[in-house]
Amino acid sequence: MLGRFAPAKVNLFLHVTDKRADGYHVLDSLAVFPAVGDVVGARAAEDLSLKISGRFGAVLQAEPDNLLLRAARALRPEAGVALSLEKNLPVASGIGGGSADAAAALRLLMRVNGIARDNPNLMAAARATGADVPVCLDPRPRVMRGVGDILSAPLDLPALPAVLVNPRVPVPTRDVFGKLGLALGERRGAASEIDPGRLKDRDALVRYLESQPNDLEPPARALQPVISDVLAALAACDGSLFARMSGSGATCFGLFASEAAAATAAQRLSATYPAWWIAPTVFAS
Repeated sequence: MLGRFAPAKVNLFLHVTDKRADGYHVLDSLAVFPAVGDVVGARAAEDLSLKISGRFGAVLQAEPDNLLLRAARALRPEAGVALSLEKNLPVASGIGGGSADAAAALRLLMRVNGIARDNPNLMAAARATGADVPVCLDPRPRVMRGVGDILSAPLDLPALPAVLVNPRVPVPTRDVFGKLGLALGERRGAASEIDPGRLKDRDALVRYLESQPNDLEPPARALQPVISDVLAALAACDGSLFARMSGSGATCFGLFASEAAAATAAQRLSATYPAWWIAPTVFAS
């Protein structure tokens, strides 16, 4: 069986620029990929199947369908393949775990079926599977716009030691967008203007992020006030440079001055909040 690491997707900032007449929200976000994620496997088989394991696998067992299966059907509806998923990331937590898994499955299916990587069916299947799947196909820092279908070239960012924290509370994406309350056709501003040269320096990047919010953070915090507790706990750690919620929540991240500071912060947070999911990591290009 072929295997593929499926890193989480973290939104360093996220703007909701408008809501289209068809109901889709138009986004503008800087996405990065930490060294923490799920593991997807695939091998040729007569039928399509999925075996799920891992710390958070039980949550997905009851789902009648799964993004991995949808991705497989979108790429080759008639093909049989045995898929496996080791689910290490919290489910529905704002860090694109399901999308990353689907993207990894698509890359594996291309190999299993001998399909060239530049085949246009790959991106078409990614877009058909979910809004975050295209950016996860080639997990490098990028700006993603539109409904996740407009991607920049990869960006050269400095290595960013970080800690991911999820307080293990549900924050349905639909509820967060509902709380944001955009009307059909309403615009909230223009897309960000990014100077890639400014982002190569860590301190300059942090200053830039401070000026670029996550528009979904206030409504998510209103729905789940514990998110504010997570952000405060991250900001209070020694060596903390910046703290923010990712995506629609509830996972938050803190950027730190060094990997040692991030590891120490993760240890202390785990001791203080044993029910939270906490992972030290690095965002890297």
